[in-house]
Amino acid sequence: MITVHYLDNSRAHRILWLLEELGLDYEVQIYKRGPDYRAPERLKAIHPLGKSPVITDGDRVVAESGAIIEYLLDSYGGAWLRPQPETDAFLRYRYFLHYAEGSAMPLLVMTLIFARIPKQVPFIIRPIARMISDGVSKVLLKPQLSDHLAFWKAELAKSDWFAGDQFTAADIAMSFPVEAGMTRFGQNGDVRVLRDWLDRIRARPAYQRALSRGGTYVYADS
Repeated sequence: MITVHYLDNSRAHRILWLLEELGLDYEVQIYKRGPDYRAPERLKAIHPLGKSPVITDGDRVVAESGAIIEYLLDSYGGAWLRPQPETDAFLRYRYFLHYAEGSAMPLLVMTLIFARIPKQVPFIIRPIARMISDGVSKVLLKPQLSDHLAFWKAELAKSDWFAGDQFTAADIAMSFPVEAGMTRFGQNGDVRVLRDWLDRIRARPAYQRALSRGGTYVYADS
């Protein structure tokens, strides 16, 4: 039996969604964030870094979203969620599968961290911390995020899905970056093409079943 170690409001929703698309039986162990927004220490009993998502499958422990996606596709008949090898669609699929965690998420995580800094420091220095946080956001983070949003729109203007004309696991991988990005920056400019894509993924029965199995996931309303 596969067990998903699921942290609320996290990237782990994508793994539940993939399991639902594959029609697999699984269990969910839900973990709640602490006041510091971090995962509880007991998650380290599953994986030393104490991160989510992580799955156990028998004696195997698999961590990292992209690695979990590839493991499940390789192990449980997920060929239909990949384009045919040696095609342009497959190259786009592989790119976005890695881009989601390699390029998009670090920027979104930094945005979250700098937004939280003023709330985490002593009251007396919060004005200084807020100036630093706002400065980094304005000069470094927001311009890059604007570039990424423009990139997503341009790619989805080419086709309905991130890897071409068919829904693939690349769309599952990209769901969290786009949903989180739209939560924070979705009012900037014309984002109809992104809204349309979000409507398509959220209309999938497997996406909705994953919501019912998991914990809190505020990004489903972005």
